[in-house]
Amino acid sequence: MALSQSSLACFSSFAHTATRRNPLHSSSVRVVRATAEPEKADLAAESAAAKPAPTAAPRPKKPVYSMKKGQIVRVDKEKYLNSINYLSVGHPTYYKGLDYIYEDRGEILDLRIFETGEYALIAWVGVPTAPAWLPTDMLIESERLNYERL
Repeated sequence: MALSQSSLACFSSFAHTATRRNPLHSSSVRVVRATAEPEKADLAAESAAAKPAPTAAPRPKKPVYSMKKGQIVRVDKEKYLNSINYLSVGHPTYYKGLDYIYEDRGEILDLRIFETGEYALIAWVGVPTAPAWLPTDMLIESERLNYERL
């Protein structure tokens, strides 16, 4: 029993020291709080003055596109053959491999406005090729998809 009483006595003395407070500790906290309150008031006044500026700025408007996603289009042959898009590919004159883009089987997947103008991402229906970004000014709108599958 003597061992257990001494261990309890040790815990009881620890409990008293843990609950004992330092008289300087509480006053220093009060001093810090007293000095922090005017700063908070100054910050609140500054934030109140700064709030009207962000609300006055209008949100940027959504761009207005000339075409819609999912629309069926074809490429104007004259405009494409005279464009930088055709010249950058390096095909020989009157290359027949691109005839599918002049038919009405292209579908607009995405529309974006870049620095050089409005472009559409076009995928061709039934043609196993990658989609291409083309300027919308060389696209011709189609009412519906008209072609026969081979």
